[in-house]
Amino acid sequence: MSLRDHLIEILSSVPDWMATIIISAIPIAELRGSIPVAIHVYGMAPESAYLLAVLGNMLPVVPLLLFLEPVSIYLRQFRLFDMFFSWLFGRTHRNHTERFEKYGTMALTLFVAVPLPVTGAWTGCAAAFVFGIKFRHALPAILAGVMIAGLIVSFVTMTGISLLDIMSGNV
Repeated sequence: MSLRDHLIEILSSVPDWMATIIISAIPIAELRGSIPVAIHVYGMAPESAYLLAVLGNMLPVVPLLLFLEPVSIYLRQFRLFDMFFSWLFGRTHRNHTERFEKYGTMALTLFVAVPLPVTGAWTGCAAAFVFGIKFRHALPAILAGVMIAGLIVSFVTMTGISLLDIMSGNV
C-alpha cells in the first residue's frame, strides 16, 4: 500500500473537505498531495480543492513563523539538535543566499511556488527564519507562493500534463 493510499485510508472517516485541509497541512504532502487527492479520489470540484488546499497549507504557517526561532533556540541546548540546526542552516545559506540577497522576499515567494519536494510552505517558513525575513514580509510572500503552487498543481492535475514535461519543454 502506498503512502498516499495509507493516508486516504486513515482519513476515510473524516469528511472529504476536512481530509483535504489535513493533507494540505502535513509537511511533504502539502497541497501537492491534497489537490490531486481531492479532485481524483474525492471527486471535488477543482475550485473547491484549490481553496481548501490553500487554506490547509497556510494553517501551520503562522505558528511556524512565530515559534520556529524560540523552539530552535531551546532545542539547540541539546547537542544532536544543535548539530542538526547547524547543518540545516549552513546548507540553506550555501544553496540559497545569493537568490535571497538578489530577490529578497520575491525569492521566498518563488521558492514556495515551485511545487516540487522540499519546497513549499513548511520549508518556506524555515527559509524565512534562516534568512531573518520578518513575519510581516514572510507571511504574504509564503501565501503568494502557496497560491501560485496551488494553481500549478491544479492545472497539472486537471490536464494530466506532467510537471516534468513542462520543465523539459515537451509540452
